Amino acid sequence: MAKNLIIVESPAKARTISKFLKNKFVVKASMGHIRDLPTRTLGVDVENNFEPEYVEDSKKKKVISELREAAKSADKIFLASDHDREGEAIAWHLSKILEKDIKNKELYRIVFNEITQKAIDESLKNPGKIDMAKVDAQQARRILDRIVGYSISPLLWKVIAKDLSAGRVQSVALRLICEREDEITAFVPKEYWNIDSEFWRDDLPKFKASLERYQGKKKKLESQEDTDAVLEAISGKEALLKEIKRTNRNVQPQAPFITSTLQQEASKLLSFQAQRTMSIAQQLYEGVELGGESTGLITYMRTDSTRVTPEANAACKSLVKERFGEEYVYSSMRFYKNKQSAQDAHEAIRPTDPFRTPESLEPYLTKEQLRLYTLIWQRFVATQMTAAKLLVTKASIEVGEAEFSATGNQISFDGFMKCYPHVHIPLGETIHQDYAKADTLEYMKPKKTQHFTKPPSRFTEAALIKELEAKGIGRPSTYASIISTIRNRKYVVIEKRSFIPTPLGMDVNRFLVDKFDSLFNVKFTAEMEDKLDEVEYGKQLWHNLLKQYYDDMNLLIGKVDVKKEKEAMTEETDIICDKCNEAKMVVRRGRSGEFLACSAYPKCRNSKNFKRDLNGNIVVIVPEVLDEKCPQCGKDLIEKNGRFGTFIACTGYPKCKYARPKTIDMKCPECKEGDVAVRKNKRGNTFYSCTRYPDCKWISSYKPVNQKCPNCGNHYMQERFTKTRGHYIECPKCKHILE
Repeated sequence: MAKNLIIVESPAKARTISKFLKNKFVVKASMGHIRDLPTRTLGVDVENNFEPEYVEDSKKKKVISELREAAKSADKIFLASDHDREGEAIAWHLSKILEKDIKNKELYRIVFNEITQKAIDESLKNPGKIDMAKVDAQQARRILDRIVGYSISPLLWKVIAKDLSAGRVQSVALRLICEREDEITAFVPKEYWNIDSEFWRDDLPKFKASLERYQGKKKKLESQEDTDAVLEAISGKEALLKEIKRTNRNVQPQAPFITSTLQQEASKLLSFQAQRTMSIAQQLYEGVELGGESTGLITYMRTDSTRVTPEANAACKSLVKERFGEEYVYSSMRFYKNKQSAQDAHEAIRPTDPFRTPESLEPYLTKEQLRLYTLIWQRFVATQMTAAKLLVTKASIEVGEAEFSATGNQISFDGFMKCYPHVHIPLGETIHQDYAKADTLEYMKPKKTQHFTKPPSRFTEAALIKELEAKGIGRPSTYASIISTIRNRKYVVIEKRSFIPTPLGMDVNRFLVDKFDSLFNVKFTAEMEDKLDEVEYGKQLWHNLLKQYYDDMNLLIGKVDVKKEKEAMTEETDIICDKCNEAKMVVRRGRSGEFLACSAYPKCRNSKNFKRDLNGNIVVIVPEVLDEKCPQCGKDLIEKNGRFGTFIACTGYPKCKYARPKTIDMKCPECKEGDVAVRKNKRGNTFYSCTRYPDCKWISSYKPVNQKCPNCGNHYMQERFTKTRGHYIECPKCKHILE
């Protein structure tokens, strides 16, 4: 008897589902999308309602063949891809690929929020059909992004540099980063002063208070003169505790995680990039081997809903009572309201079983999986715990015509913070309970301190995600890809966990904002997200939406004067070309970044590398002439920088094209024949490989050291660096460390 077929996206998900179905079904994985728009052409018929041309993924031929064979021998086919737009589109593409093989067979769509026995059984009892409105929303987004990429990116190639690209949503994220950088650059700090003193009575502990008001008004001290005048006026005056208020305040636990808040907290607390967070969460959702069985540990990780089922909340309350005690259990069941824009297709991100505690899973999870699971578990369990209780004390001290104030928070009951300690509560001053209104206080001579206002902070990854969400740009499932895209394109770099736009990113943003402001602005992009939602809800025809966007974009493209824009983007210098001795050098861009080129190009093809000093001035990098001659023509060899790192080249170029990679003084640790070459990957990260590649495929992210390991005798070690340890030498085999 033929078995029914279930198709999911990944092998991990397939293994987990197979366990629950006890081999009663054949479960296959499509390995993600099996069809998409072509890579080398637009693939969209703009004259025929933007009809897409889908092609099968050439790398999935074997997978597609296996799926077709399985479909032919199955009675029923269940498409079980993820329950979102992308998952719905995968299911639809599968139905199209298999339609010839499943004639007269029943095809169903099943969805679930978690990969558990109950969820799988329920989905199979109540199968549905593919939601074409959701598919259309995904198609609209995909085609929109394709149209932008194919229409506007070529302008960037002509105006700025080759191989650049514009993205409908990514470009707006870049704009936010660039505009923040402009604010920082334009910021003018303002001077201000504070006056503080310590106050006490008898033997009670001292507490610090700051000047709040003077002569009945909130005082802004903007100069040393103003500050000295206040200090002189209150000198020697009696200090009186004018008012002291003690109140109790409850701090409630935060809602369980949604995609955006998980990415933000994982960034802040675990230093995980958004892409990494989603990858690990996917593993936890699809299933992890627990004692030989694959088990889904969390609910679906792409969601904007804080909704949790009553059953899950009840299980959580039982866990809290058992683990923390009755006094920590919330009296009723706590629910959280969704934002108005939430689609509410899924529950919040939570453990599938709260009784699977982090410590019980430690033997089965990787370090990163455990850290993320622990965060998700803590956040969810905290939702059904009592509030944390604070005793808030506010004191007002009168010194002459000046009024000083102090605030202190004391945690009287930790409540949910016993489980989720990641809530920042500024404690302020500790003001002893014996202080009372009308106390006469002693005080230290007040101190003055000078300060300056600070510019707005650059966006961290967590802050950028929060900003994108607040402004309605993108959706929770797209934040990670938005950020990785602008990083991979080298439009931004990360320093001290903050985004800084590169000169390339600033130029791209300047051009896009100048010529396509109406398309790449926050308001329009947010409205487009709402319209895509309307397509999903069946309120908008997707091809009508595309036509309006396409027409508006083409109107703007037609107004761009490429020659004029290229001239405007060209940075001229006063450096005379040392080859033709006539034309000036100009700054141009290439795959490796900025370089100097002769303005008489193509007549003169001279180019030079350069760097900028602290003032932004251009400093020509003079290539280092090596004490070695070219083996082909006998001219000097020099060290140059290229797309894939530093290399050795002949000064006779372009007549002599001799070149070789830069190497370190060490033979390949694997084959011991080739040399170790220093290279760079597409992202600009340095790595080391054998010069005999592809015959020898040795590769390492760490610089090898020609030193024998004193612990295991391995013939080489490698240089490493971490923030906590600094630079050190480690054996790649036994991990023995030499500081």
